[in-house]
Order: sequence, then C-alpha cells, then structure tokens
Amino acid sequence: MSARPLIPWPDRRLQTAATPVGKITDEVRAIWDEMVEVMEAMPGYGLAAPQLGVMLRLAVVDCSKARGQVVRLADPEITMASEELFSWEEASPNLPGASASLSRPARVAVAYTDESGARVEKKFEDLWATSVQHQIDHLNGRMFFDNLSRTKRQMLLKKATRR
Repeated sequence: MSARPLIPWPDRRLQTAATPVGKITDEVRAIWDEMVEVMEAMPGYGLAAPQLGVMLRLAVVDCSKARGQVVRLADPEITMASEELFSWEEASPNLPGASASLSRPARVAVAYTDESGARVEKKFEDLWATSVQHQIDHLNGRMFFDNLSRTKRQMLLKKATRR
C-alpha cells in the first residue's frame, strides 16, 4: 500500500482540530502503519494523522536512536507537564524549509489509547516529550510556529513561502 502524501501548509485541515478516535479498529491500525511508513521515510521523530489529511486524533512518535520504538497514540491528552524546559529546533514536513527553536516542558505524562485499545498513561522526557507535544499541537489544529510570537511567526512564514 502506498502511503498518503503530506498535505501542504496552509491547507485548512492543518488548522482544524481532529476528531476523537474512540474505538481502535483494524482501519485505525492501518492508518498508524501508514503514518509510521511516512515518518520513517522523512525521516522524522513523529507524525500526526492530520498531516496526511486524516482528521483523527492519531499520532506516532519514535525518538529512539536505533528506531523501531514507535509509540502509537490515539486521543492523547497531556496530564502532567514539568516546569523545566527542553529546547529543540522544530520543523514540519508540511512546510518544508521552516524551523524554529522552541522550549517546551522537558517531561510530560500523556494519557492515550494504545494499539490494543487500552487507555494507558506514559511519561516522556526531553526529545520524546517535545515530539509528543508537537504531535498533540497538530491534533489541536496548531503548527509549531503557532507557539512563536506574532513577529517571529510572520518572519518565519514569509521566509518559508519565498522558497
């Protein structure tokens, strides 16, 4: 099966909150598989379903050095965030050539439904925490640059759209 293409910013779907998944089905698992394929091909640390035009609250994250440690999340919610911050240069394949250093909580706990359909909670740190928060932003209709000041966001978008 060929994976869906990434949708380009400013597609409205990237600015729209995704719909809750609810029950984990074979169709949901197939979407996750497709998302992992796209994430690995980039390569990237995570991907949210809306980035492929699938408006469901699904995300995948793998920040392991060796890869193969994918966490599949449905309907994720941050339940705890540390005051300590972690900074990382964030980007999105939906807007190639644009990136910005963001500081986010260094540790988060996230409740989500896993691939077996169980509701679980997992703690993420550093780059894993950043990637999970980045994907949840996508699920809420936000891009990484929405976390910048208006001036920085306008400069980044002007530069990126000139390419």
